[in-house]
Amino acid sequence: MKLNVLGSPATVLLAAAAAAAAALFPLPAAGAADDSYVALGDSYTAGPNVAPPDRMASSGCARSAVNYPHLVASALALQLDDRSCTAAKTENVTTTAQFPDQPAQITALTSTTKVVTLGIGGNDNNTFRNLVAACIATDSLNFTGTPCKDTYGSTFVDNIHADAPVIGAAIAKIHQIAPAAKVFVVGYPAIIARNGGCHPQVPITDGDAAYIDDIETELNTVLRDQAQLNNAAYVDTYTPSLGHDACKLAGTRWIEPVAPGQTAITLHPNAAGMRADAVAVTAAIRNARFT
Repeated sequence: MKLNVLGSPATVLLAAAAAAAAALFPLPAAGAADDSYVALGDSYTAGPNVAPPDRMASSGCARSAVNYPHLVASALALQLDDRSCTAAKTENVTTTAQFPDQPAQITALTSTTKVVTLGIGGNDNNTFRNLVAACIATDSLNFTGTPCKDTYGSTFVDNIHADAPVIGAAIAKIHQIAPAAKVFVVGYPAIIARNGGCHPQVPITDGDAAYIDDIETELNTVLRDQAQLNNAAYVDTYTPSLGHDACKLAGTRWIEPVAPGQTAITLHPNAAGMRADAVAVTAAIRNARFT
């Protein structure tokens, strides 16, 4: 990455993050430096608003220079090509340019790529966006019980299940283009505690907090199943994140709430969340005996 001003705040932040990653993850033995790693995914991979920004990214992608792909690459001495992009859908991974300067993410793969991470699915059918908007809207009218669940029922889970073959096809396409690569499908961290909301930080009823969590865990189940069906490893970031959801206090939470939510975009991982995801992904890669 090229920074314009030596010693700028961005440089200092990036150096500090790299030092932290090195402390968390000792470097592997020499010889891994030439290994290539391609990161594919949406905003939960890209890390929008987690400073400093990745100056190599399309402006619309809002990618962080200290998202989990960057931290994993630093930890394992991998040569990173990060194509993750905020609001990406699976089609933006496999076939469709998201922005004029952001072609389909899969174009980064080659026959010599060694590691691929894929974090995708939450934007397919606009699932996350529509779910959050729908529940905030319905719950604002009746802040008791499960008004969102009562209104939408299985709609979101049905869409997730319908999308499962699309996710599977994307993993298969990755193997086709990069047959030498080990592929890791990265799940989503816990966003809202299922045992209750936290109005006004997250204006969702206690009952609908569980509804949202059920939908997210169903998506993670689909991602895990499609990974297993398509010769990829699944990385669980949900379990380690329990107790660090958007309802927790600053310093404890790994996901930013609706309000005030200042160090990442609403209901997305902050810097601590990215570091936690990096721990999980790094461990998965090491457990696969890549290094």
